[in-house]
Amino acid sequence: MPYTSQNNLTAGINRSLHQHWRVFLIEGIVLLILGIAAILVPPLAGIGVTIFVGWLLLIGGVVGIVATVGARQAPGFAWSLLSALAALLVGVLLLWNPLAGLVSLTYVLIAYFVIDGVLSIVYAIEHRREQSGRWGWLVFSGVTDLVIALVIISGAPASFAWALGLLVGIDLIFAGGPLIAMALEARRSEV
Repeated sequence: MPYTSQNNLTAGINRSLHQHWRVFLIEGIVLLILGIAAILVPPLAGIGVTIFVGWLLLIGGVVGIVATVGARQAPGFAWSLLSALAALLVGVLLLWNPLAGLVSLTYVLIAYFVIDGVLSIVYAIEHRREQSGRWGWLVFSGVTDLVIALVIISGAPASFAWALGLLVGIDLIFAGGPLIAMALEARRSEV
């Protein structure tokens, strides 16, 4: 029976998963440990995320301004400069008042969980089409993201003090767990 391109793709995916199962296992364990740490101290994890994002935007804004000024003659100079200034300003604001930044980032987190949940479910459906036995774990991860978004929304604004750290921790656990399960399944699968 001749192999179709879909059979070749499926075999390639299964072979790759089997060959690299240790990488997925390590990633899953690291995500699980980070998730537990964030759950143990959610306000600290939330403030930590806010400060980290603040520094990323501040540094990105400074680098963007330097690069844009260095290329003043390039098309779109004004838009590029405005973009870099916006990153710089938001970074300074997050670092100046991390608690207010925590509220803003919680809204961003809600959007992330909704988008990530939907995309994980779509990705799982693609795995199902490829005859992968691991697609159910991806659906579970996507549905978990959607539930987390609903939990944050239903508890707002009181949930902002703890939501970011706690929910990032939960998401990390539910991302790490399925990766561990997929890795162990891939290790046992025959190529």
